[in-house]
Amino acid sequence: MDYDTFVDQVARRTGTSWQRAAELIRATLATLAERLTGGEVLDLAVQLPEPLRPPLRPTPDTEAAERFGAAEFVARVALRGGIEESAARDVASAVFSTLREAVTGGEFDELVVRLPRDYRELVEPALAPGAALRRR
Repeated sequence: MDYDTFVDQVARRTGTSWQRAAELIRATLATLAERLTGGEVLDLAVQLPEPLRPPLRPTPDTEAAERFGAAEFVARVALRGGIEESAARDVASAVFSTLREAVTGGEFDELVVRLPRDYRELVEPALAPGAALRRR
């Protein structure tokens, strides 16, 4: 999937402008990068278009995964994106759904397995049958 399509999908799923969707994608990916180890982040980044990779570039400070639950994930996305937590939850779900379409199934499955069970509500819409075809 190319960058424009990725952003278009998130914009459509979140009901935001293309520019705002791009900002919210960066906020979500930066938060995801904090939650994964550096190697896991790189595995994901190589499957995404170049403009999506900067928030996924590990640094010495992000080599180790931070352990935080889904509520903290949503709170960090909200803070980075300048939105309410309820909107950040929808954004995170939209980004996860679009990630599922953009990367190989195996890579997405590995990503999901690395997240604690409380992330299920954020990730589950991406796992539903026909999620890639569903238009919100």
